[in-house]
Amino acid sequence: MAETETTPAPRPGRRRGDARERLLAAAARRFYADGVSATGIDTITAEAGVAKMSLYNNFSSKADLVRAYLDARHEEWLGLYRARLAATSGDGREGVLAVFDAYADHASSAYEHGFRGCGLLNAAAELPAGDEGRDAVRRHKEEVEELLAGHVARLLPGRDEEARSVAEHLAFLLEGAMARAGLEGAGTRIAHARTMAANLVDRL
Repeated sequence: MAETETTPAPRPGRRRGDARERLLAAAARRFYADGVSATGIDTITAEAGVAKMSLYNNFSSKADLVRAYLDARHEEWLGLYRARLAATSGDGREGVLAVFDAYADHASSAYEHGFRGCGLLNAAAELPAGDEGRDAVRRHKEEVEELLAGHVARLLPGRDEEARSVAEHLAFLLEGAMARAGLEGAGTRIAHARTMAANLVDRL
């Protein structure tokens, strides 16, 4: 009896979803280092070591991959923040500083071609108005400000409007520091902003 054709067995060490993870990792490196517009599909698949068809099996388009990259960066930052917060006593002041420390942790990560500031804002700057990716970045920044507001509210019980105003001030301080740090290629400005934030909340 003739042997029937079967689907080739997966290569050893490869798991379902492995191609997606490799594509996301490659996109994260290239989008951050070179920019979204300057990075083509061929560059990403070559760096990931997968066929172009693998990309389209996992993402409907480059725009879909960009959105997945932005979501992954958001989750990465949340992980850093939660780790910082878990190491504190949980009071409002330390919560505020945990937000700044999480940004500093991102800045001190190993970047292949140096620190270029907030990867989310860098990507958003390249996307057209109304793009879903810009909405994802806006939601991330809003969530950061909400986290700050929650921590400040613990320092100003019953003064919600003032707490939100202070949180907005802190968010502007953080974003300004990230912008300058990105231009300078180092996290020094973020450290300065953290000190300013500590001084601000100590005066509440």
